[in-house]
Amino acid sequence: MIYEKDLLPSTDDFDMLVIMGGGMSVYEEDTHPWLVAEKRFIAETIRRDKPVLGICLGAQLIAVALGAAVYKNKYKEIGWFPVTLTDEARYSQFVADWPDSFNALHWHGDTFDIPAGARWTAFSAATKNQSFEYGMRTVGLQYHIESTPESVARLVSSCSNELVSGNLYIQSEAEILCYKKGFIPMKKQLFNMLDSMVDTVLS
Repeated sequence: MIYEKDLLPSTDDFDMLVIMGGGMSVYEEDTHPWLVAEKRFIAETIRRDKPVLGICLGAQLIAVALGAAVYKNKYKEIGWFPVTLTDEARYSQFVADWPDSFNALHWHGDTFDIPAGARWTAFSAATKNQSFEYGMRTVGLQYHIESTPESVARLVSSCSNELVSGNLYIQSEAEILCYKKGFIPMKKQLFNMLDSMVDTVLS
């Protein structure tokens, strides 16, 4: 955990990089100085053409590493909301066989611009840029498809202060916790994506 001053590995020491979420913003380098080294590390991993998957904060870090901007979204988006694939997504090797629209878990207040040269692959009502792909091995997802009932329960317990009523795109604790049918299709989508990313290494 680099926020605890662990050292980043050499890019020769792994085959694939997965970058997950966090409560900070990518531009809060004064408060979280380890972000500077992490951004450089991500950029170097992409340059080395290793598979890279970023989810939520991870996607925003990839976007910044590729020269795109990250900033406050018009809306905070927290809860289960539909994600819709773009026409460009049909040319993707990772999501082309996904449903045109599907429910995913969201928990973010920032958004990113699509990096130059990347493919824009999904949007939602609250957030125009929900995902992108860069080259043949880099994927950024603003939404969460890795969540489990246990991880969602922990998230709600730890971050319930963010569940402010009166916002169209923030669901209540009860709404978030009672939605159960999204986990199985999300798991299938995640595993299919990871298998496809591994295949790019093995091929």
